[in-house]
Amino acid sequence: MIQLSILKITEYGPWTLTLGSDREHELQMLQASFYKQVQQLFSAKNCLVFLNKSDEFFVVSNGLTLDDHVEIQKSLKKLFEINLTISIGYGNTPFEANLKAYDGKQNNVILNEEHNIFGFIDNQLEFNVSIMHLDVDDLKSKRKDNSPYEISLKIFELYSKIGKYFIEKNSLTFFMGGDNYMVVASKDAKNSVQNFINIIKNDDNISLNCGIGNAETSRDAVKLATKSLDTIRDIRDSGKPKPDVYEL
Repeated sequence: MIQLSILKITEYGPWTLTLGSDREHELQMLQASFYKQVQQLFSAKNCLVFLNKSDEFFVVSNGLTLDDHVEIQKSLKKLFEINLTISIGYGNTPFEANLKAYDGKQNNVILNEEHNIFGFIDNQLEFNVSIMHLDVDDLKSKRKDNSPYEISLKIFELYSKIGKYFIEKNSLTFFMGGDNYMVVASKDAKNSVQNFINIIKNDDNISLNCGIGNAETSRDAVKLATKSLDTIRDIRDSGKPKPDVYEL
């Protein structure tokens, strides 16, 4: 079982219009500062925040109570002049948890009216999460024949393919910057990742590495996924045959 919290800045568009036309630089700085603070508050509680859009964030919030969410909401309210809603859901797969959180918000299932928290929470459940950390193997070699912008286009095209493939496995994909992606994964996703790697290698001539981590909380799972990815690199650099996938 996995718990997911979706944070959404509300009335953001109308508020930005009050800043005038020369506002974009201010908005970019605000969004960066807000993301930093959200990540800091949740990571302190052993969670990890995934940037979905600049005004929306996904958190694998296994183990967090309603009081934890209220505490974070209060902290953000003090620091920023923006309104925020939080929708919480849980499910057997990441996508199911996403749908339950969405359903709670759409149907106005209120958990805390004062702090705009909606959805469903049950801390009696046993939670666990699997995270897959993928990156492009030897991206450096592709820079010889592609400009930085062309490389970026390839990275975002790959992001789209990863997202479309793994949503069919009830999993959620997020771009982490550089050539790194993380998939909040179902069992089906983990079982099919080698097949996806083979497809991308055959169709796009891109080799991927995938480290997998499993834990009760998202921060611990990501730590293990990254450690698994580092293990693949260590094996490669030692001159031994490199596995595409490694799991802890």
